[in-house]
Amino acid sequence: MELSRRNVAVLSGCQGLLLINNSILITVNALAGYALAPNKAIATLPVTMYFVGSAISTIPMSYLMKQLGRRAGFTVGALCAVIGSLVCAAAVYMGDFWMLCGGVLVLGIYFAAGQYYRFAAADAADVEFKSRAISLVLAGGIVGGFIGPETSKLTVDLVAGTRYVGPYLTLVLYAVLSVLVLRWLHIPRLSESERRATGRPLAIIARQPAFIVALVCATVSYGVMNLLMAATPLAMMACQHPFSDAAFVIQWHVVGMFAPSFFTGSLIHRFGLTRVMLAGVALNLVCVAIAVAGVEVMHFWLSMLLLGVGWNFLFVGATMLLTETHTPAERAKVQGVNDAAIFVTLVVSSLASGALFSFQGWQVMNYSAVPVLLLAGAGILWLASRRRSVKPV
Repeated sequence: MELSRRNVAVLSGCQGLLLINNSILITVNALAGYALAPNKAIATLPVTMYFVGSAISTIPMSYLMKQLGRRAGFTVGALCAVIGSLVCAAAVYMGDFWMLCGGVLVLGIYFAAGQYYRFAAADAADVEFKSRAISLVLAGGIVGGFIGPETSKLTVDLVAGTRYVGPYLTLVLYAVLSVLVLRWLHIPRLSESERRATGRPLAIIARQPAFIVALVCATVSYGVMNLLMAATPLAMMACQHPFSDAAFVIQWHVVGMFAPSFFTGSLIHRFGLTRVMLAGVALNLVCVAIAVAGVEVMHFWLSMLLLGVGWNFLFVGATMLLTETHTPAERAKVQGVNDAAIFVTLVVSSLASGALFSFQGWQVMNYSAVPVLLLAGAGILWLASRRRSVKPV
């Protein structure tokens, strides 16, 4: 148990460093893209390329970890962050938009690798500690929500005469720090037989109700969160709220996403997995109701805070549920497919967010989240019903 808790602490630290990376990129990617884009209509392409890089690398990264182990896979991801960050810094310095897109694409590999921190925590924990391990690793992300934006503010003009180079250079330092922290991670590699084994075909695994619900809830949680979060600064700007208020709202959204992780695992242990996941769906629906009720700062603040908490309950629950559907030999393909679906959803939702807001407006965009949230809720109730029906008398 002591080794398990140490691994969780290391992974939580790595999660914090990953979210620092993400927060900095959220802050500067669109701005750097706008400054360099030959056509301002594609200014947000670097943002989308980050998710594209993650989507195309998540399955290969999962199989790499199966063969070489978790620590080796995470180290490769962090080294890709070093390379991608240096390319981005050079691109901004030289004023090359397409080079910037390429660098961000490579940075996406780091995000793909980092998504497996939560699964690595589950691998290293016993059944009783598993839900807490997953949530505690995600809790490390709250650090990034505060340090990332502050780093961007302090380094945006670090290189004289060339804005935005500084934040990309600091990403190199955080990635190197992640490599160093990983030296304390000790998760046994799969045995030779487990590395060679393929397990059941994915088509058979995917028929399990738990797999279906886990995949639906993971993609819905991330899709709805990204759809509404990405458009919130635009909506606040349209309502004449100052940038400082938008930054305040997004910062508290990040707190809502990761602070509950300190107790989400305990809630699952006490009240059950499906109840906590249903609470996540309910909080997302309340978020929508508040968002469409008004456009004062407090409406945005409360809706984004609840959106973050709802994402946490639903995503941690979906992660825990997915770990029940596969053997060690099968986890590479199961976890890879799950996270690939999440990243494809992020690509689509990041593109849809701006389009829906621009052409349909804030309220319609929020209402568009309701059907998929109801689908996730129905899936959870279906799973809970099936589990009750097979419960021993």
